[in-house]
Amino acid sequence: MRPDVEIKLCPSPDGSEEPYVLCRSQGRKDKELAFLKRFITRIEEGLQKIQEQAATGKVRDKHKVLLRIGKLLGKNSRAASLYGVNVDEIGNGKAVCLAITVTKNEERYNWALTTSCSYILRTNWPERDSEELCKTYMELTQVEDAFRTTKSDLGMRPIFHQKKDRMQAHILVCFLSLAMWRMLSHWMNCSGIGSAPKKLLEELRTVKSLDVLLPTRDKTIRFRVVSKASKDLQPLLQRLKLRLPNRPKKVQNVVPIFTSCTG
Repeated sequence: MRPDVEIKLCPSPDGSEEPYVLCRSQGRKDKELAFLKRFITRIEEGLQKIQEQAATGKVRDKHKVLLRIGKLLGKNSRAASLYGVNVDEIGNGKAVCLAITVTKNEERYNWALTTSCSYILRTNWPERDSEELCKTYMELTQVEDAFRTTKSDLGMRPIFHQKKDRMQAHILVCFLSLAMWRMLSHWMNCSGIGSAPKKLLEELRTVKSLDVLLPTRDKTIRFRVVSKASKDLQPLLQRLKLRLPNRPKKVQNVVPIFTSCTG
């Protein structure tokens, strides 16, 4: 699929007709290993500090030490399973001290290094082209991204409607909004300015419009004026081939906005 992605079609170990697809990404593997090593470093440095404090008698409460270790492993949960920690009390009374033993599961660590960013797909689809199977699976990420965009960027959270026509109208509005969002993202991508419509809309919010009313003897003339784009927004508009009006525009047939107050 890409120079850094390897895929291979594997037969089912139980002899069934459902094939397996083994996928590996070297680029993502390097990134995940960097994260894993960072968590390992944090855990080892934290455990070493606790061990030194226990050896010098600065900490004697076993319960507090266990809480500190649990908190440390919880913050670095991706590498927590690689370590085993035992806390034993030695002595009695005021002379009690703690012995902390840390063991690292080298077999699990080597397995994590070997299988990092490797995953297996299983399907009952009769397709036998491994690349086609992998691409179809990757399309699921686009579906998930659509739900995430609808909820977060567009702010269209589920609303509990009681009538069927209102539910259908809500679904239609969500679909149209998502389609416009995707179209804007594609437009930006073709223009070479990335694919983040949210950031572009934040920049476009700086553009303001103002209606100027000029009363005459028989009627009121309405002109609409648009502010100039900022220096940061001008290159984006040029890439998108959008031009803001540079002179007032006469506006007609404006629908008034009515507001109602209920007490």
